[in-house]
Amino acid sequence: MPVGSRNAWLALAAMVTVMAAAVFFRFYDLATNPGGLYGDEAAEGLDALRLLHQPGFHPDWMVWFQGDGGREALFAYVVAGAFHFFGETALVLRATAAAFGVTGVLAIGWLGRRFGAWTGVVAAAWAAGSLWLICISRDGMRNTIVPLFGAVALIALLHWAARPGRLQALLAGAVVSLASLYTYQPLKLLPLLVIVWIVWLRHADRARYNELRAGLLPFAAAFLVVAAPMIAVAVTDPISYFGRAAAVSTFNPAVEADASLPIHILKTIAMFGFTGDGNGRHDVAFLPLLPLPLVALAILGVWRLWRNRRDPSHSLILLSLPIFMIPPLVATEGWSPHFLRVLGMAAPLGVTIGLGAAEFVDQARRRWGRLGGGPAIAPLAPIAAIALTLAAVAVWSGWTYLSRPVSDRYTAYSYEVAAAGQYAADHPGSVVVIDPFSGTDIEFLQWANPPTIVSPGTRIDHPEVYAAIVALTKADLTNALGAELGDRAQPVAWDPSGKPVVWAVK
Repeated sequence: MPVGSRNAWLALAAMVTVMAAAVFFRFYDLATNPGGLYGDEAAEGLDALRLLHQPGFHPDWMVWFQGDGGREALFAYVVAGAFHFFGETALVLRATAAAFGVTGVLAIGWLGRRFGAWTGVVAAAWAAGSLWLICISRDGMRNTIVPLFGAVALIALLHWAARPGRLQALLAGAVVSLASLYTYQPLKLLPLLVIVWIVWLRHADRARYNELRAGLLPFAAAFLVVAAPMIAVAVTDPISYFGRAAAVSTFNPAVEADASLPIHILKTIAMFGFTGDGNGRHDVAFLPLLPLPLVALAILGVWRLWRNRRDPSHSLILLSLPIFMIPPLVATEGWSPHFLRVLGMAAPLGVTIGLGAAEFVDQARRRWGRLGGGPAIAPLAPIAAIALTLAAVAVWSGWTYLSRPVSDRYTAYSYEVAAAGQYAADHPGSVVVIDPFSGTDIEFLQWANPPTIVSPGTRIDHPEVYAAIVALTKADLTNALGAELGDRAQPVAWDPSGKPVVWAVK
């Protein structure tokens, strides 16, 4: 068998192994881990149910939900399709997200393959075993689609650069528009990336720029056609469309940040090897986004990208790294760092790690050759080191996530809200005193037979008409029922430490 053919078969076998690992890490024990259900997940599921069952219900301009802070509707449409075929459950909601996570790994590998077969394998291997992407992929929220669409958008741009033409420009414009406007906030910087990249090519590779220039108008036309519904949303309801981004920005004087801007920036940069996200849905135990061995590979990858910066493919990946760092740097609300805001970087970071692995192997072999060679096995040592590192990181990530106890997930995934909803479901005709955001969980989980939901502070004048009055605190029951009935409240659910988290009066 020719060497090239043997190498191709080895790469294919490695990719199959990587994809099997991606499936395992995203689907194993998904029915119980992470468990509970966070309100943002429930909002996606509830809108999917409404699309299926509520006559006349549709998002604004068919693409935008105003609820839950404003959301792109693409993920909810896919969830609605999954509900139709597989059932209307939290497991199907999260399995849809996990399926996006698996296809995202494949797309990152496909993107990396444009730089070499083994670069693609390493990029996919990192994505498959990344604790960051495993966490994101197992939550039923729209951010899980970012790695897939980010990778596909970059692939379309590289295809246009490799084969300049109007058809390729139209395809790239349409895909970039879809990815940037219909997925999740970080990818909204894709148009900025395209502009900076085109300007860079005009400076660094005038011949290639001249080839692409004829496609700029078709690219823009396709972008605007696909973008038209979302542009209509932005024009007709700018507060909803721009409100979330403005609310979390450092330019908002009312933003609730966990650190000053300089500290926030330092902690965000330090996520490469040192700091982690304190939100238990995005991370585990404040672990960094990249462990130090992979940070070293990423640095080598940046060096390789920089050396080849005049090449359109390398320059696109290189420019994407700082551009997709803008959202986590300027959005200071919440934890520092905030891993969801870095998701635009997932695809180019995978390629960078893949190129770093190639650079490491090349340098190791060159240095070995200058030393006079040696045993035939020696040139394989750097390859084995890369493979062992990626495998160790994947196993460590999977174990870290899958072995996390319920006590670490309880609050992050609103177990107590799910318990309140279940208690109400077990007592048909109940009312639950709960805030509207948390109540979304109960509306989704108990869609077929929902209890009555009232906001805290609401007075319940005729409690006798309900089978049970349920709340997350005894104080909420006292406010709703008065002191006499409130004193009769009994705990009906407890957190892992034994603290009562759901109270009821029957």
